[in-house]
Amino acid sequence: MKKKVVVTGIGVVTPVGNDIATAWHNLVEGKSGIGPITAFDAGGHDTRIAGEVKNFELPEVDVKSRRRMDKFVQFALKATLEAIKDSQLDLAVLDKTRAGVIIGAGIGGLRVIEEQHAILLKSGPSRVSPFLIPMLIPDMACGQVAIHLGLKGPNFCTVSACASGAHALATALSLLRNGLCEVVLAGGTESCITPLGLAGFCSMKALSTRNDEPEKASRPFDRERDGFVMAEGAGVVVLETEEHARGRGAPSIYAEFAGAGMSCDAYHITAPDAEGEGAELSMSNALQDAGVRPDEVDYINAHGTSTPLNDRSETRAVKHLFGDRAYRIPISSTKSMTGHLLGAAGAVEFIATVLSVKEGLIPPTINYEFPDPECDLDYVPNKARTYQIKVAISNSFGFGGHNATLVVRRYPD
Repeated sequence: MKKKVVVTGIGVVTPVGNDIATAWHNLVEGKSGIGPITAFDAGGHDTRIAGEVKNFELPEVDVKSRRRMDKFVQFALKATLEAIKDSQLDLAVLDKTRAGVIIGAGIGGLRVIEEQHAILLKSGPSRVSPFLIPMLIPDMACGQVAIHLGLKGPNFCTVSACASGAHALATALSLLRNGLCEVVLAGGTESCITPLGLAGFCSMKALSTRNDEPEKASRPFDRERDGFVMAEGAGVVVLETEEHARGRGAPSIYAEFAGAGMSCDAYHITAPDAEGEGAELSMSNALQDAGVRPDEVDYINAHGTSTPLNDRSETRAVKHLFGDRAYRIPISSTKSMTGHLLGAAGAVEFIATVLSVKEGLIPPTINYEFPDPECDLDYVPNKARTYQIKVAISNSFGFGGHNATLVVRRYPD
């Protein structure tokens, strides 16, 4: 029999706040974290806005060690430490051979690649940092977390573009259910708002160019949407078997992580399948895994990127799976406020979904001003909604056709 898995701790680093209390407050209040890029001069780019993390600090790690960590690693470590503190997990008595770390990242250390490539061209190969490789590889976030905490269970990184964080969580669920771990720290992290990263997405015509109104640039499902907004950050949760959480007297159980589903569009390297067949299959697989019927779903945290193709495709997928009931299910995209955190998006949005279930409160889809006849569902426009939720799902879809859906069930008080 599969073990029940619960969420006992959460931690985030996002454009709307670097701790869960601040981030959740801002999401519920509908505050945008999008603004002009400050990390570098983006004047030559078509898009000059992003969801940057502000006022980030990591005092728990000494300066020398921080210099050997790319920012995506630092974000993951900060979010993890918050989640551990929140869960009140006692590392001194934890069986660390039964505690894993699965943290996804879509791109990894792009910033350090650019910096060290410039040094290579200017000063030659002997001047390239010996820490280049261990700073850039995407698996170093989970590696550094394990080193910092001394955790010796399964440890690896999932890389599936914008579904990376969700795939990490789905993998963690499997490890716990099957008795391979008692605790897993799982989530996603990303920090690739760099000149090259921005240029690449600009050249694809994937980004919003609403540079004069950055706070209104991310507008999922709105008729005037013109692309997503790059963002950065991390989300990490403490997942435990219910038996382990209760055995240690966990002070809080946020929700049950009830199931996960995955699929592939097998369609195009960047564009989603127009009819949303892969997304529908992902959602259907997740509900089956959780033992949940479509008519039991009370809320959907959408992938909702603010691109013309994704939002239309996801809307069609929801209609195909839920039928007429699709029009009665509240759906919202927190990307309207955070921007698109790429490999971290699935984890941060899972956390938002968990809190929606726990608190009975749905964050809005802000900037929803002009209805799109092809996106005609209930997107919780512009204002948070009080709503009792028993079961919710969170969608993540990535370049390459990677789809993942996570199911959250309310845990009895």
